[in-house]
Amino acid sequence: MSSLTISFRAATPRTLSSNNISPDKCVTTKQVSKFTYTRTPKISSSLQELEMKESPASFGRRGAIGCGFLLGLASVLLQPLPATAEATPCEFTTAPSGLAFCDKVVGTGPEAEKGQLIKAHYVGKLESGKVFDSSYNRGKPLTFRVGVGEVIKGWDEGILGGDGVPAMLPGGKRVLKLPPQLGYGARGAGCRGGSCIIPPNSVLLFDVEFIGKA
Repeated sequence: MSSLTISFRAATPRTLSSNNISPDKCVTTKQVSKFTYTRTPKISSSLQELEMKESPASFGRRGAIGCGFLLGLASVLLQPLPATAEATPCEFTTAPSGLAFCDKVVGTGPEAEKGQLIKAHYVGKLESGKVFDSSYNRGKPLTFRVGVGEVIKGWDEGILGGDGVPAMLPGGKRVLKLPPQLGYGARGAGCRGGSCIIPPNSVLLFDVEFIGKA
């Protein structure tokens, strides 16, 4: 039985700069992803296998054009994957500080204490949905002391809790929506050559998974 394999390289969300922006510091990495789709023809066409492998490489304008063409071709050849639960919209609650939050999973166990060393995984996005950083991609959670200014203000409040915000518990998953004053403010972040990964006065979205004490 024959199979059709389509391989292409797609730019990661960090194409403006080589600096990835975590809530506490800039981590210098470069990364693209290589996707391989394998489909075995049948009477009823179906997606048989999807593999994703990461490998360091450079990505330029020509690569972006080629990627767009192959993405269009793949959309014709392959049936779309079904929607997942992650697509379910989150209903935010806004605190007096301007921080908005939505709990996807409420954890169990003791709350984090101010100054305690904790671990958390996260995905950071602009309000447009563009991902600017992810600890999952690095395969290592962020470790920091909560509540003492080691991270941006929205993170300290979003995990420790505060006025109108319940504290996160270990194992909990929460979406945080940070106004600029609780994020990187008017300075932005990852700025170089007139462009910024996080533009000034950006509203930020973080999918946070509180793992627990470090």
